[in-house]
Amino acid sequence: QVQLVESGGRSVQVGESLTLSCAASGGTLKNYNVGWFRQAPGKEREFVAAISQSGHSTYFGQFVEGRFAIWRENAKNTAYLKINNLKFEDTAVYYCAADLEGGLTALAQSYDYWGQGTQVTVSP
Repeated sequence: QVQLVESGGRSVQVGESLTLSCAASGGTLKNYNVGWFRQAPGKEREFVAAISQSGHSTYFGQFVEGRFAIWRENAKNTAYLKINNLKFEDTAVYYCAADLEGGLTALAQSYDYWGQGTQVTVSP
């Protein structure tokens, strides 16, 4: 069973960039597809991006608009999400999740393990 810990969330201003990390322990992250989701106050959890076990394939949510990048370093058991040109509406708790089976998916219920989340707050 893999444990996931997100980090890198903080308060930033509109237009800045931020890189979030998802570190795995208790298991080998390279065996999992990794997804990033976010949840803003009063809203449902929303799919952001996913990356395949090898890192060769990625999949992004419709709102991404090219501002997000996802990658992984399996040797470090870590996946990353970078958000460029942050907008106020990017304010949310960001979660990473690991999916042992299947192709890349935006469905939260397909993911087997979740981190606790990291808060990103964007100020105007």
